[in-house]
Amino acid sequence: MPGQTNTERGRSVRARLLAAARELIGEVGWSAVSTRNLAERAGARPGLVHYHFASLQALLCQAALEEMRRVLDDTAGLLTTAADPAAGIEAMLSDLDRYTGADPASLLFIEAYLAATRDPRLREQMRGLMIDFRGNLATALARAGHPTPEAAATVVMAVFDGFLLHKGLDPELSAAHIAPLLRQLTEKEPNGEHR
Repeated sequence: MPGQTNTERGRSVRARLLAAARELIGEVGWSAVSTRNLAERAGARPGLVHYHFASLQALLCQAALEEMRRVLDDTAGLLTTAADPAAGIEAMLSDLDRYTGADPASLLFIEAYLAATRDPRLREQMRGLMIDFRGNLATALARAGHPTPEAAATVVMAVFDGFLLHKGLDPELSAAHIAPLLRQLTEKEPNGEHR
């Protein structure tokens, strides 16, 4: 673009490549993304993929991890604004209803999980995101006096992941079906003890 410095043009190309990668991972699958279709989608020359990234795999990993971090951060934000952890977890689960299991974000998560089975570095980075998110849940539960916050946080995360996978197979599944059970797992009894 006229008036942009080389640095600004470079940042713009990187951003377009990452956006194109996020779109294509969900549309065609991780292994079907090529340097050519990625560059075409981004409106860039194919050589720029390898100029800005060490490899196509590195670009796909970065794109997926950035999107996963954004979604997890947005979701965790619901926990911090809720009146209590049980309400926050229910809000997070209800927020997942917007994902169908076949939408681009859901497919990106699924494709990234599959790619991580073959890429140890991606697996380790995704593990870090999961540990951070689970840690936020556990901290909130611990502050509320939950007797086993780490275990409860692990179960909640597993439910979230399973919920997204199952929605791809059963679009009728909704948070309303499982939110009451998660609330029981995380809220206190009237006497102040956890269930």
